[in-house]
Amino acid sequence: MIKHVVMWKLKEVAEGKTRNENAEVMKKLLEDLPSKIEELINAEVGINILEGTDDAVCDVVLTTECASEEDLKTYAVHPDHQKVVDFIKKVVTERRVVDYVL
Repeated sequence: MIKHVVMWKLKEVAEGKTRNENAEVMKKLLEDLPSKIEELINAEVGINILEGTDDAVCDVVLTTECASEEDLKTYAVHPDHQKVVDFIKKVVTERRVVDYVL
């Protein structure tokens, strides 16, 4: 089992929406992916609840599980995932990723 974790910092305003509004859009888009991508076992999205200016604070975190590295790679290039990626790239300033074996 492979765990895929991504954390983002969002722009204050992007695509006509506030940071919090875009965080909610991201959450919906990402949590819909398991129903569209067979290789994605689950997707959990959290939105940071604490305000702060600390450089270590991120706004959104995604945690997913795939059965194998091959499934993770298939998910990464899947057209439905790429549509979500296209939106996310427009609203974020930073991204961090960790992939590991459970």
